Amino acid sequence: MKPISTALCSVGMSGTVFHAPFLLTHPGFRFAAAWERSKNITAEKYQDVKTYRDYHEMLADESIELVVVNTPNVTHYELSKAALKAGKHVLVEKPFAPSVEECMELTSLAKEKNLVLTVFHNRRFDSDFLTVKQVLSQKRIGALREAEFHFDRFDNNLSYKVHKETVMKGTGCLYDLGSHLIDQALVLFGWPEAVFADIFAMRPASKVDDYFELLLYYPGFRVRLKASYQVREALPGYILHGDKGSFIKTKADVQEKDLQSGQMPNRVKWGIEPDAFSGLLHTEEDGALIRKNIPTLQGNYNLFFDGLYQSIREKQLPIVHPEEATAVIRIIEAAFESHQQKKVIHLKEA
Repeated sequence: MKPISTALCSVGMSGTVFHAPFLLTHPGFRFAAAWERSKNITAEKYQDVKTYRDYHEMLADESIELVVVNTPNVTHYELSKAALKAGKHVLVEKPFAPSVEECMELTSLAKEKNLVLTVFHNRRFDSDFLTVKQVLSQKRIGALREAEFHFDRFDNNLSYKVHKETVMKGTGCLYDLGSHLIDQALVLFGWPEAVFADIFAMRPASKVDDYFELLLYYPGFRVRLKASYQVREALPGYILHGDKGSFIKTKADVQEKDLQSGQMPNRVKWGIEPDAFSGLLHTEEDGALIRKNIPTLQGNYNLFFDGLYQSIREKQLPIVHPEEATAVIRIIEAAFESHQQKKVIHLKEA
């Protein structure tokens, strides 16, 4: 296995929690460089990793094969475009880019250059989501009638990251948490027919949205996606009702918490939730009503990096296609249009 020499565009929270641990432990990658304009976090935490003060100087390093663009959302397009033009494969943090037009341009550029371009929709590999996906694939609640996904937090304070609280395209709860929920809905249910949205800045000091509710219209069922920063007692992350029964699952994936505590993702028992958070299945099977807990599958963000390695070294399709990540932004743009016009927006085919 020839490791992919990789550079990070930021060693802040995203870099040190969600990317560096995998680049350091996955045999398919080598954490080679990082871009820091003034700080020295790289030198202090990762002694064998080179620090670059200038982004274009880092791109000129011919040994670098992959660039992770994990900077503020508004910079995703510009930095990804520069990396692709420099002949680098690119992994972009979600959301892909602030606009569909920018996403499409980056996708076309990657194809033109024959480079891998993918987006870090890591929540596809959360333990809770993988379990919901399995229950649905096994049709244990029958034909789906209604699904409700929540990603709730409680925080009255504005983020210390000024770029997250500045009004511009690409900021706010819908782009941040909404990208995860929309991607999960599209993975499970495909492209919806229409969307209706309510988007709101709920905290008195907030200038960007910190609450949203999206209703996605599908033939025969509805999907509601909701997030808020004003929920102290969170509802279950996944509530699904079918014509035979229901499945309810708490959002309890442990990977982010373990990564934040400094644990490395190379343990055998990585990504295993406590049994207390197993989902509840109440349904009909073989003519009898059952109500029982369903064991939660193991979460594992390593699966994303496995797929990324295979797409670069073995020329397989990316585990997250840029077209899929663009579809997320299409929904977000339609949601803002729905909110502004206070009406259902019918969607064209993705």
